[in-house]
Amino acid sequence: MAQSSIEWTELTWNPVTGCTKVSQGCKFCYAEVMAKRLKAMGLEKYKNGFDVTIHPETLEEPYRWKKSRVVFVNSMSDLFHPDVPVGFIKDVFQVMNENPQHVFQVLTKRTDLLLEYDQEGLLEWTENIWMGTSVENDRVKHRIDTLRKTKAKTKFLSCEPLIGPLSNMNLEGIHWLIVGGESGHSPRPMKPEWVIDIKEQCNKADVPFFFKQWGGRNKKKAGRKLDGKTWDQLPEMPVSYSA
Repeated sequence: MAQSSIEWTELTWNPVTGCTKVSQGCKFCYAEVMAKRLKAMGLEKYKNGFDVTIHPETLEEPYRWKKSRVVFVNSMSDLFHPDVPVGFIKDVFQVMNENPQHVFQVLTKRTDLLLEYDQEGLLEWTENIWMGTSVENDRVKHRIDTLRKTKAKTKFLSCEPLIGPLSNMNLEGIHWLIVGGESGHSPRPMKPEWVIDIKEQCNKADVPFFFKQWGGRNKKKAGRKLDGKTWDQLPEMPVSYSA
């Protein structure tokens, strides 16, 4: 568990580390860079670098947190990577099911495997599990439709890094949408008109809109205001969560 600087969460919890690239949004993966750095620093958890690795010893952590938390699950991986054993995914879900006082945010690019496990009845969806998918451009918009078919109670989209327009999205059954530009040494630009269009789509569909950042080489300087305002809308919190 670690405090997070990610604007839309409070903590990160990584029962899995490591991943592989599946689409253009992965090109400059921050987690890959960080994993290599942590391995070089000698951290035992990252001795395998960015190879997919499960960490059963982390499963007890949420039981020890004294107050309700909003938790990004596997910021350094993808829970639905094909190299993660389905038995371990079920273990992670059991932890989330047994800690309804916390909100767990799970994000995947592998919605096909997510849906497969869901349809097989392997995943128990409690109100405190928010299931999301990354949608960086029109080429991967199909992930929205796949996510919508799951039985997750709260479904969200992370349009980050937004590297292309996302026009005419079907936001039916989507409960939250995050937009963010790419940062780092060679960030791909995000056009303001793409962001404005997405915000307007959210307005029409009554979907909470969260604008994370403009990104760029100096993301702090670029800031996170859109139309002179900070957009921090969130979906409805479960009854079991107490701030």
